[in-house]
Amino acid sequence: MNKTRLEAFSDGVLAIIITIMVLELKVPHNASWEALKELAPVFLSYIMSFIFIGIYWGNHHHLLHTVKKVNGGIIWSNLNLLFWLSLIPFATAWMGENHFAAFTVATYAILLLLCGAAFTILQKRIEHTLDNDSHVRHALQRVAVKGYFSVIGYAAAIPFAYVNPVISGSLFMLVAVMWIIPDKRIEKALQHE
Repeated sequence: MNKTRLEAFSDGVLAIIITIMVLELKVPHNASWEALKELAPVFLSYIMSFIFIGIYWGNHHHLLHTVKKVNGGIIWSNLNLLFWLSLIPFATAWMGENHFAAFTVATYAILLLLCGAAFTILQKRIEHTLDNDSHVRHALQRVAVKGYFSVIGYAAAIPFAYVNPVISGSLFMLVAVMWIIPDKRIEKALQHE
């Protein structure tokens, strides 16, 4: 399989995930601000998840620029990531419909933890296909630190969901800010090769 096919498949899956999430937004049955106010938790969970999917899409696209050859390990690591990401619409709807109840936020944190771990696994798989002295490999190793901090942040959000879901949400956003712009070190390393 070539890289283009892997990118196209991944982009398609991520586009479907976003589409499924927006379909969960139900239209109110009356035309009032109160009706919209009742949808606020659902809409907030949608916005948060849309941002996360967008971040994964951007960083996934950025990461796949480093791929020189696709092998079975990369294909299955990519499918692992897409599997966990495909569960985000369910967790998003459940959390929003239940007004960010502690258990739903903890479940969302577990899912984000699994997505973060899957992204890190994919990154490591790609890294192992590169030469030891490759600039890109060294850049990926430095970027991996953000992945480890992400996993720690998501893991911490699980118990904090039972203390106060806002703390978990703050941890989610802290991780999002860390990843919102793909790492420039990868771009610089690609220019050197």
